Amino acid sequence: MFAIDHAATALIIKRRFPGQPMWVLLISVQLMEFVWVALNLLRVERTATESAVASVSDIHLAYMPYSHSVLTMLGAALGAWVILALILGRRKLGLAVAVGIASHLILDLLTHARDITLAPGIEGIKLGVGFYSNLPVAAFIIELGYGVLCWWIYKGGKGLLAVIVLFNIANLSFFFAEVPGPEALLANRPMLTACLILAQIVVTLVLVGIFSQRPKPSYLQSQHA
Repeated sequence: MFAIDHAATALIIKRRFPGQPMWVLLISVQLMEFVWVALNLLRVERTATESAVASVSDIHLAYMPYSHSVLTMLGAALGAWVILALILGRRKLGLAVAVGIASHLILDLLTHARDITLAPGIEGIKLGVGFYSNLPVAAFIIELGYGVLCWWIYKGGKGLLAVIVLFNIANLSFFFAEVPGPEALLANRPMLTACLILAQIVVTLVLVGIFSQRPKPSYLQSQHA
């Protein structure tokens, strides 16, 4: 799933755990993607493309067993819960962060091609529903609908809805091969792909964080409440 809709997942978690800091929830939903970017730049994991890139189906996450395997992502979620809930005594925060990390795995399984392994060293079985590789148009509809659903559950304002919708529309060319866009520049440039995704992650996390803020009640409002 693209960056904006991973970021939108933090809205659902915040709705369920309103007392937990939004910035922590936002980092949790994209933690493994930050790891993926770092491992790509270090050439530990690998991304490949077709000779010409017209849509997301031409970009292949060829090797990412450490950042995006079932074992490592669920292990990271469990580890975060142990540290925050059991060691630091922040049980609600631990559960919220664990859900955020695990959500990345679930959403990627629903959209990715078969490129998610069970665990490092187990390459024979790869998981993914395959919308990116087989039905990118359906993937776009799913992602846009999911982002709006997150906004609706959170009961966000118009500015937050605009951020979610506009960033989904900005990704339109990645899903529709007929629509020209920046993906054409990514052919045979895996490092540029990682950097572009990093930029999307950072910008979408910041904007969702800003526009998800609720106005603080005034003194008079609090007195009437």
